[in-house]
Amino acid sequence: MSDVAREPVVVLVHGAFAESSSWNGVIERLAAEGVTAVAVANPLRSVRTDARYVRDVVASLGRPAVLVGHSYGGQVITQAAAGEPAVRALVYVAAFAPEIGETALALSNRFAGSTLGDAVVTRALAGGGAELFIDPAKFPQQFAADADPAEAALMAVTQRPITEAALNEGLTGDEAAWRQLPSWFVWGSADRNIPAAALRWMGERAGGKELTEIPNAGHALPVTQPGPVAGSILRAVAVARA
Repeated sequence: MSDVAREPVVVLVHGAFAESSSWNGVIERLAAEGVTAVAVANPLRSVRTDARYVRDVVASLGRPAVLVGHSYGGQVITQAAAGEPAVRALVYVAAFAPEIGETALALSNRFAGSTLGDAVVTRALAGGGAELFIDPAKFPQQFAADADPAEAALMAVTQRPITEAALNEGLTGDEAAWRQLPSWFVWGSADRNIPAAALRWMGERAGGKELTEIPNAGHALPVTQPGPVAGSILRAVAVARA
């Protein structure tokens, strides 16, 4: 196997109300260190179908992978990594790290502090069910309070909705992937979507190799804190190379 074939690829999975370009600042920092990254367009339709798509991306790379999930993307990478030998490490960026059966909605409400419910708007889907998005007028304060106001306004317009069903779908399988793989956790102390207490608790439960809380940072860490996020990813890549 060539050196290139052994070099891990970082697979970045955005969460609800975000999109792939939210990783741009992180990708730039990884590239500066010679690390290849792929930003997946997460469908945000259901945990199982989203995870299946991420596994397809990993399979197409033909190289070891470090999976990185933001927010709901943590639910997806945990599902996708289970039983996938190419995945060598997990990085949770203000993200859910569920146990079998746990849903994103239940985890976000396990600790007090989330104000997301008051900011969300529901849109009915012709095929049944509904999808959720954040009221654009409330988006900057709710999702990216520490971002540049102009950038937060653009993020509000380009956000991708998630189905209500996806947020209520539990992790499936025999064992959560973080029980078998090394994991890193980074989050903000001022997160309004997922309370910092919940993010800290999930990291501690998973026995994360590194738990990093960024003071006064909100939920949109890939945009507002690309340096610390890239730092956590690079340390995971170093372990995945070993």
